Amino acid sequence: MLEIRRLILLRELAVRGTIAAVAEALNFTPSAVSQQLSQLEKETGTQLLRKAGRRVQLTPQAEVLVASVAEVLDTLERAEARLQAAATRVTGRVRVAVFQSAALAFMPTTLRAMAERYPDVRVEMVQREPEEALRETWARDFDMVIAEQYPAHAAPHHPGLDRHDLTTDAIRLALPAADESLHPVDSLDTARHMPWVMEPRGAASRHFAEQVCRVAGFEPDVRYETADLQAHMRLVESGNAVALIPDLIWAGRETSARLLQLAGSPRRTIFTAQRTAGAASPAARAFRDLLEQKALFGTATRPA
Repeated sequence: MLEIRRLILLRELAVRGTIAAVAEALNFTPSAVSQQLSQLEKETGTQLLRKAGRRVQLTPQAEVLVASVAEVLDTLERAEARLQAAATRVTGRVRVAVFQSAALAFMPTTLRAMAERYPDVRVEMVQREPEEALRETWARDFDMVIAEQYPAHAAPHHPGLDRHDLTTDAIRLALPAADESLHPVDSLDTARHMPWVMEPRGAASRHFAEQVCRVAGFEPDVRYETADLQAHMRLVESGNAVALIPDLIWAGRETSARLLQLAGSPRRTIFTAQRTAGAASPAARAFRDLLEQKALFGTATRPA
């Protein structure tokens, strides 16, 4: 009988890429991980790892084992969900990864409702960028992710993740309040000479914003870069920049910024994803249901 804990280490290596990353994720030492994997090779009588420079690669035989381990973990997750469903009270833990604007707009009221209705459920939240969080949820670091997808920029798909659309919001051009002493900026075309604030390169929002500007015939002067969309808001409101900002960022607050609709009325999609194997968990289902209710009925509209 193969040792399941060693098989899990092999799968972790396949997911995370290096022995050092596996050790960090599981709070082991790299030498302990290496020793356990060497022992697994002895148990199987098969070479599972080969050297590739300073790294190791999985052999085809190891890949076969990894696929089987994923099936075993899914079976165990389904069994745990069924066990929880047989209880008279909703209990357990839900680990959620969420990006900034969704955390601000949805999580406070959803967490309060969970605490009131399901006091025996522990909800843990970590802020993550959507693409990273989707992979980490697939890798079992989280039970659920709240992620986003921009127009013409599909979020990555991972096998075994079940997606539900949560809501959509319009993406608008955010401009500083009108200043009579300056040349009027009242459209995307007239904003071409303004400083821009955008998220760092690689973010879906950055790709979307640059494409909008390029289709309009200009390269934006991206003078400020930050992943903090609240900083985007402040830079626009203070007259230092213009930006393309989704409506959800403004939910529940007033602003001096002018928000102009873009051609084609593009919208961002916000969705949840969780492993299909854990979908029957009463705690996860309760959280997802409340989150969908808050997204449907509790989101404030953008400022006038």
